[in-house]
Amino acid sequence: MAPKRALPPARRATSDPSVADDRQRMLRALELGASVRDRTSPNPWVGCVVVADRGGAGGGRGAGLEFEGATSPPGGPHAEVVALRRAGEAARGATAYVTLEPCVHHGRTPPCVDALLAAGVRRVVVAVVDPDPRVSGAGIDRLREDGVDVSVGACEDEGRELLAPYLTHRSTGRPFVVLKLAASLDGRIAAPDGSSAWITGDEARADAHRLRAESDAVLVGAGTVRCDDPRLTVRDAPGRSPRRIVLGAIPPGARVEPATSMQGDLAAVLDELGAQDVVQLLVEGGAAVSHDFHAAGLVDRYVLYIAPALFGGDDALAMFAGPGTATMQQLWRGRLVSVRALGADLRVELAPVRADAHSPERADAHSPERADAHSPERADAHSPERADAHSPERADAHSASGRSPASGATAPETSPRESS
Repeated sequence: MAPKRALPPARRATSDPSVADDRQRMLRALELGASVRDRTSPNPWVGCVVVADRGGAGGGRGAGLEFEGATSPPGGPHAEVVALRRAGEAARGATAYVTLEPCVHHGRTPPCVDALLAAGVRRVVVAVVDPDPRVSGAGIDRLREDGVDVSVGACEDEGRELLAPYLTHRSTGRPFVVLKLAASLDGRIAAPDGSSAWITGDEARADAHRLRAESDAVLVGAGTVRCDDPRLTVRDAPGRSPRRIVLGAIPPGARVEPATSMQGDLAAVLDELGAQDVVQLLVEGGAAVSHDFHAAGLVDRYVLYIAPALFGGDDALAMFAGPGTATMQQLWRGRLVSVRALGADLRVELAPVRADAHSPERADAHSPERADAHSPERADAHSPERADAHSPERADAHSASGRSPASGATAPETSPRESS
């Protein structure tokens, strides 16, 4: 597990609450949530900032200070409780900025709504409404019923991006699927002889291992296990190693063990993993597995590590093994989330464009520009957008594999080369 990051001491607030201040403090709450991204799942990675009132009930000692909290590992206090404990009596009359709607149900810990009410918080600012059926506006409604002023939608786009895996899991029951690919500039993952050592550099490999540490499970095909004998552990970044999933039979003595063997329809595999609290699934190939997830429309986020290298021919192994788009009219297009340099390589993050309730492009009933769907007169469920792997012994995670149908069922892989 990554070492616990110490929260900074309380800091002096700069001005009275306003729209600009709400955004500034919510951005800080999002930073706090991001700092615990790899240690809270299956719970959401939430941040909270409590700003003491300057002149009201909490306007004595601590007035004008900000107190910060982030979600603890499962079983520990949630972000709101951490921040409230730091604030103490200064929480009375304060404003709390929280990245996700406070919970109203009993789980491993008591409801955060109860803690906010007991502390005497006057105002709560929420970035994103929790789609969990046990919450889904009930936390907001409970706070308002008890006289707390609640605002919804500050930094909502940023909150949805940070919490996308959790929001997807709670809305669909399936993991947020991240497809990781590492390739040359001409889209090839291995030479014709099957070799693929170190297509990308150290920085890209470390980032890919960080992606593993943020995932609850990593999935590869059985062909990758047979050809590469990967460990699929986290070694080049801090954090825990994810659960390992192999599509197909696991060869005796494989280094991927302990691992779970699964097979059949990919949608059913995702349903099963989601029921087992896998919030984010990292798919690392091989090429046939990557193709099947892509062709079935099951990928929520693509992360491509692109090296400034060219194989310069059509006989090197491609990222996807299987039939592609037949015409330009059917060409798959996505939305660029980010592009950044990692040493000599590029990291490109891509999201599918979906015209459904989970698309980030949709109009949001809780945005500042619209009437609040959680007004006292209405309680509405809120749905979110639906939107590594290299070892010192092996190459980047790439494998070309046997072809299989694009129906969502994956055939066994038959050739190299993928993950370590």
